[in-house]
Amino acid sequence: MVSSKRIYADFKVFSVGYLRNKFGLFFGLIFPVILILIFGAIFSGETGTINVYTQNQDTGAFGQNIGDDFLTALNESTTIRVITVNTSENFQDFLSSHSASDGIIIPTNFTENYILGQQVNVTVYGSPASSTSNIVSGTINGYVNYFNLQHFNGTMIIGLTSATVSTTQTAYIDFLVPGLIGFSILTNPMFSLVNISSDYKKNKLFKQLSLTPLTKMEWLIAKILFYIVLSVAGFLLMVGVGVFAFGAHVTLSPWLIPFMILGPTLFASLGMLVGTIAKNPETAGVIGNIVTFPMMFLAGTFFPISTMPEYLQIIARGLPLFYVTEGLNNVMVYNNIPNALIDIAVLGIITLVIFILAVKLFKWRED
Repeated sequence: MVSSKRIYADFKVFSVGYLRNKFGLFFGLIFPVILILIFGAIFSGETGTINVYTQNQDTGAFGQNIGDDFLTALNESTTIRVITVNTSENFQDFLSSHSASDGIIIPTNFTENYILGQQVNVTVYGSPASSTSNIVSGTINGYVNYFNLQHFNGTMIIGLTSATVSTTQTAYIDFLVPGLIGFSILTNPMFSLVNISSDYKKNKLFKQLSLTPLTKMEWLIAKILFYIVLSVAGFLLMVGVGVFAFGAHVTLSPWLIPFMILGPTLFASLGMLVGTIAKNPETAGVIGNIVTFPMMFLAGTFFPISTMPEYLQIIARGLPLFYVTEGLNNVMVYNNIPNALIDIAVLGIITLVIFILAVKLFKWRED
């Protein structure tokens, strides 16, 4: 039977030891805050390439699809990055759910009207409150003039129709805060449990623990509880810095709780698993880095995966940290609870599997 008293006793001992370690406290709480200050200062006023959602409803005509050609030309600019939205989506609802105001709709008869020289309008979504909407509409207008000049000597065949969508603009700092919270949830338990598990095995401390009433599961649960507490403390600290130092807009919701529990549980279990199956601490450190570093940079921690090549986006969705950072973004930035529930479900399954493997493969005594 799992004993709450034994879990609490081990939790207390581990917490006191950790809090006395200034190096651990620095990387557990202060280092992620330093990253927020650095990245926030660098990108707080940066526009860069603007992601613009586009829905091409044009089915083509006469063996051509001018709508595709128009979007390809836009995408080749250094100002706009075209992100395609499926025609089955309600475009306004899609923009709202992704906290985006910049978008383009190519109408169904675009190619036919263009070839026949008949007036056709491209709908451009924007927001008066957005710093990017004027840039987007200006860029699109430039390409409209180019297409009109190329084939109709400047006659206004393609026109623009303006539309707005009610949404909250998302700045880079809004995205960075959840990403670095996910970074902290990954690194703190993962690196710590890798080192502890391998060191305890090397120094025969697990063998000594096997002589006590403490069970393997209780030992792991005690560590998980500590890192849940540490993750919550780091969460509050990073949100405070993001909001008060850089004006980040984040939504606090009870739906954040599952991520604050499942994340540390997953990565503490994964760290224990890596540390116990490795032959020595050096090997454990190498394996831990191999597992951790791809997740740091490919799972949407510092930059949205939508800005990555398609093959990297596929890889990112196979990484456990992706469902932590994506879920935190869905709750804190986009307020997209249905997608967050999917992230929670996937994360819950992965966490359960890793937790069971860690406990099953873990051995107090080496054979």
